[in-house]
Amino acid sequence: MRYQCPLCHQSLQLGSQAWRCSNNHQFDRAKEGYVNLMPVQHKKSKNPGDNQMMMQARRQFLNAGYYQPLRDAVTAILDKQLPERQNGLSLLDIGCGEGYYTGFLAESLNKNRQLTVYGLDISKGAIRSAAKRYSVANFCVASSYRLPFGDNSVDAILRIYAPCEASELQRVVSDNHGIIVTVTPAPHHLFQLKELIYQTAQPHDEVIEAIEGFELVEEQRLSYPMSLSGTQAVNLLQMTPFAWKASEKLIADLAAESDFHCETDFFIRIYKK
Repeated sequence: MRYQCPLCHQSLQLGSQAWRCSNNHQFDRAKEGYVNLMPVQHKKSKNPGDNQMMMQARRQFLNAGYYQPLRDAVTAILDKQLPERQNGLSLLDIGCGEGYYTGFLAESLNKNRQLTVYGLDISKGAIRSAAKRYSVANFCVASSYRLPFGDNSVDAILRIYAPCEASELQRVVSDNHGIIVTVTPAPHHLFQLKELIYQTAQPHDEVIEAIEGFELVEEQRLSYPMSLSGTQAVNLLQMTPFAWKASEKLIADLAAESDFHCETDFFIRIYKK
């Protein structure tokens, strides 16, 4: 699988230090190894994606292992779904952030097959960090609504919360039994955190996403409790949309907690083309 030019959609070839298409559009390869495929005309802001504070909070929280059960569950599903002893397979992690899942998948899934793993995110800072940390995967700055990959070129896609255009998923996922694995919040996900923000907290909806061109073939539910220090509880808050509604007092009170109990609740769904 190769990158596709975001301007003219021709295949990109890697030269000494740049990706270039037949129309001579050029995208430099950063010293960390990633490529920025987000032209300025496709941006809605100067620095789209998570800011430095959000990235630092997510890094500290994920590195502490609180979402390791989710990482392991997703890895097991993809290991089962992807054919063994086959070369030339490709996996794309959409909205990969700093590569916590991407790097682990690249290391684990290549034990039984030859698989090239790509991570994509709109945040340049997150991708730079991912590329520095996980040399086993390929990273690019790009929009999930304009995937820089060719038609029918991706065997599997992982989407953990990441928004995306259904038509783009249909375009890039292989017609030969290509799959999408999605992770979305189940009803009680982070409900205790939600109760701090809203006077009347409501469970997440159980609506099953319909992805045009794909059939839902399997659903798993993963739930487990977490016991967090005040620092990690604030880190978790900063990873969520709830952070935009949190007052300074609420954040200070949460930071002062010695043992904050919070429940995870995920839906993991498998779609086949």
